[in-house]
Amino acid sequence: MSTHSKPVYMLASHDPALLASFEPVLVASGAAVQIVLSAEAALAAMAAPQPPALALLDANLPGMESRVTVDRLLAAARADADIHPFPIVLISDTVSPQWLERLNEELIDDLIPRTAGFDMVPVRIGAALRHHRRVRELGQLREAAVLNVQMDRLTGVYNRESMLAVLFRETDRVQRMKTSLSLILFDIDDFAHWNSRLGADACDDLLCQVAGRAARVLRSYDLIGRAGNDEFLIALPGAAGVHAAMLAERLRLEVFCLPFHVIGESIRLSACFGIASSQGRSPVVVLREAEQALHTAQATGPESIQCFGESPQPEATPVTFFSLDSGNELLAW
Repeated sequence: MSTHSKPVYMLASHDPALLASFEPVLVASGAAVQIVLSAEAALAAMAAPQPPALALLDANLPGMESRVTVDRLLAAARADADIHPFPIVLISDTVSPQWLERLNEELIDDLIPRTAGFDMVPVRIGAALRHHRRVRELGQLREAAVLNVQMDRLTGVYNRESMLAVLFRETDRVQRMKTSLSLILFDIDDFAHWNSRLGADACDDLLCQVAGRAARVLRSYDLIGRAGNDEFLIALPGAAGVHAAMLAERLRLEVFCLPFHVIGESIRLSACFGIASSQGRSPVVVLREAEQALHTAQATGPESIQCFGESPQPEATPVTFFSLDSGNELLAW
C-alpha cells in the first residue's frame, strides 16, 4: 500500500485541468500519487492485492456514467468486508441524488467540489481519512463485542448458545452438500471431587487447560464449545461416526493421559465421550443423541467412549492417579 513508506493515493480522472490542480496538493501532503485514466483502470487498482490508501474518483471519469460500473467500483473497494479498507472521495461538479445516496450508505466517504481551492482539498482529504479510521475502529469494536458474546469467558471456546447456532449453520451445509457431520460430547469424570479438593480457581485453570489441549488436536475447521460446567461439545464437519470415534480416542490419549499441573499439584483427569452423527437432521436431535451416548458411557465407567445406537462397551477398570508430592494420598479414580 506504500511506495518508499509513503501512502499511495489514487487519483482517477481523465481531465488534465483536474489532474494539474489536485496532484500537487496530494504530493505536498506526503503521498505518492497513482493516476488512472478510466473507470476500468480504477477498478483494477482498487481490487489489487495492494490497493491505494485513498481513492479519489472524478465523477466525469470515462465509464462512471454507468451505474453498473459505479457499483462495481464500490463493490471492489469493499473487498468482501463490512467496511471498505480505504476511504473513497468523489470529485464532482454537482451533488446529485445518486452520490448523496452513496454517501448516506457510507459507500463513499466524502464529496469534494471540482472547483475546491488548494487549501480546501487537504482539509477534506484529512477529514475523510479520519472519518474512515473512526468507522473502521467502531466496526472492530462491534466485532469484538459480538465475539465476546459468542465465546465462553473462561475457556475462550464457543459458549453453548453460539455452538448451537453454528450447528444449525453447519447442518444447512450438510443438507446442501450431502456431507457428514458428527458431534463429540465429553464430560470430565468426577469433576465435583476436584472442585472440592482443589477449589474453584484451580478447577477453572483445569478447564482452560482441557479446552486448550482439545483445540490443538482438532482440525482448523472443527468447532469446540463449552456445553456445561465441565462438559465440552465438538463438531466435526465432513466426519462420519467412525472418524469421530477415532478422534475421541485421540482426545482421551492426548488430552487426558498427560498430567495437568495446578497449584503445585500434578494430577490426571479422565473423561467420558458420547458420539452422534447428523445425517442432515436437526442439531437439537443429534445433540440429544450425543447426550444419551454420553450417559451410556458414564454408566459404563470412566474413560468410556460410546457411539449412539451401539451396544455399551465393557465396563472399564477404575484407575488411580497420585500427585508427585502427595505420598499415598489418592487424588483421582
